[in-house]
Amino acid sequence: MRVMVADDCLLFREGLARLLTERGFQVTGQAGDPGWLISLVRQDPPDVVVVDVRMPPTYTAEGLDVARELRDAYPGLGVLVLSQYVETHHAGQLFGEDGGVGGAGYLLKHRVNRLDDLESGVRRVGAGGLVLDPSVVDRLLRRRRTRDPLDELTGRERQVLGLMAEGRTNAAIAKAMSVTVKTVEAHVRNIFDRLHLALTDDDNRRVLAVLAYLRR
Repeated sequence: MRVMVADDCLLFREGLARLLTERGFQVTGQAGDPGWLISLVRQDPPDVVVVDVRMPPTYTAEGLDVARELRDAYPGLGVLVLSQYVETHHAGQLFGEDGGVGGAGYLLKHRVNRLDDLESGVRRVGAGGLVLDPSVVDRLLRRRRTRDPLDELTGRERQVLGLMAEGRTNAAIAKAMSVTVKTVEAHVRNIFDRLHLALTDDDNRRVLAVLAYLRR
């Protein structure tokens, strides 16, 4: 899988590229600012772009903006945005209402130190999936609402809901919880029924439905 890395910090950028290479990815380009990244992608589009959310010149959300721009311009291109902090609004802007075309992910930078999480995230995004950092999911789950339907979920159902929001399939959720896929399917049906959401077999649509609910 071919990957490009964009971060204004040379040391971080080089280190991330090395880690990805060690995990079997082909790093085809590195960039230090949005314009540089766009130029590289135009010359030789990769499978996935990994970009820091805060980039020059203002260090606010240029990385997020270029990720969305590239995702719109190159259908099928996966974008994985890295952030130093939990910012749920940035994750919401990346995924949007319909999910767009191609994979997308939002992970905290400390996940880079967990190589299995990093590799899994890049590969899932490259395969067209959606990936959301567990810390962002936790923040969304902790938001309080008047007469919150989440209070009606059991502990196991809340756990399944969180793993769904991260972009995991039923099989991956079953493995993480050490239960059968059928048990997970039953939990998913109960969750969607309690939250009055339309059940779907499309993993990305399911993630978007859950995130849309959690952002209300």
